[in-house]
Amino acid sequence: LKAHPIQFLRGRFRAEGIASCAEISAGRNHQRGRVAGVVLVRQRPGKGTAIFITLEDETGITNVVLWARRMERFRRAIMGARLLVVDGVIQRSPEGVVHLMAEDIADRTADLQLLSEDSMRATLARADEVARPQYPRTAGRHPRDVRILPKSRDFH
Repeated sequence: LKAHPIQFLRGRFRAEGIASCAEISAGRNHQRGRVAGVVLVRQRPGKGTAIFITLEDETGITNVVLWARRMERFRRAIMGARLLVVDGVIQRSPEGVVHLMAEDIADRTADLQLLSEDSMRATLARADEVARPQYPRTAGRHPRDVRILPKSRDFH
């Protein structure tokens, strides 16, 4: 990839009303927000009452907080997703720290398949065609091409 994966999906997310991490960070206290990002870290401290998730997009990061009592409802998405969409309310501390208090979480990992070579084939200039002709692609995929993103670092 030549840019952050979310940058390639931004048009799709924008059409769904999904903001960037920078827009969430600039949001007002108690404002509703919806953000998509690659999962960097999932954390549930000891016997903590909250789960902390750090999402990243091409504009920065968003710190997501989910109360533990809601964990079971979203367990599969929280534990397995590489790309999440989170709906919630922006909470801004007096010190200026911004969190998105999660109310709904959706696993959008499948959207990363849209970034595969097959779906993002670039058109070549005529000169490129002559120098490097396109051959039909084989149905199989090389194993190194399967994972686009590294796994998140999870501590729980």
